[in-house]
Amino acid sequence: MSGERRPLAAANWKMHLLRAEARALCAALRAAPPTPGADAVIFPSHPLISTVAEALAGSEIEVGGQDLHPEDSGAHTGEVSGAQLVDAGCRWAIVGHSERRRDHGEDDALVAKKLAAAVRHGLRPVLCLGETREERRAGETFAVIERQLSAALATAPADGASWVIAYEPVWAIGTGDVATPEQAQEAHAFLRERLAALGSPALAASLRLLYGGSVKPDNAAELIAQPDVDGFLVGGASLDAGKFLAIIHACARR
Repeated sequence: MSGERRPLAAANWKMHLLRAEARALCAALRAAPPTPGADAVIFPSHPLISTVAEALAGSEIEVGGQDLHPEDSGAHTGEVSGAQLVDAGCRWAIVGHSERRRDHGEDDALVAKKLAAAVRHGLRPVLCLGETREERRAGETFAVIERQLSAALATAPADGASWVIAYEPVWAIGTGDVATPEQAQEAHAFLRERLAALGSPALAASLRLLYGGSVKPDNAAELIAQPDVDGFLVGGASLDAGKFLAIIHACARR
């Protein structure tokens, strides 16, 4: 069934780059030969969204927001709504990233509301979930990601083509550590089994599961070869056009 799930390479630029740097990176991505075997999406910081959307207009690379507020509008200083993301050129939105959960105290209930808001505005959510190093050491990996998944499913679409899940073990994000292909496959297989049990077999079979956490060109091919790994949510390596293109190509060769 994995062959029916088109691989996806997603770039999370986090709080990096200025407009000139973003334009240059987008130009380098556009100058590369097309990669018909995989999809790609860029998640710039909010001030860069319009710049990136303009720079990538007419290309096959889509744009998304790194976060959104659960409400459609209102007195929420410093926040951004789903409608504003769409208006700026977004097709996607990240919800539940571990850095939002850690830095802003976002819990599973709030993440579920944000997922619902993304869907309401026609954005395709990337639901992030994953365990900390302490939780893995305590043998709680499966319990943590099942809890996060169960909460989100209450507001998630039943159509597996309209959203994705990114499994990002927190201990591997920006640390240089990376889950082994076997560890990534184990977590992804568990998520797919739980999707079947909590949602439906059709959803479990069609939903793309991405891996995130220190993904680089030299480990992408081995990770994407796993049957339940359908692509990547890439951090630091996505700030280098050559590295991100290499990761996209690894996805396309799956």
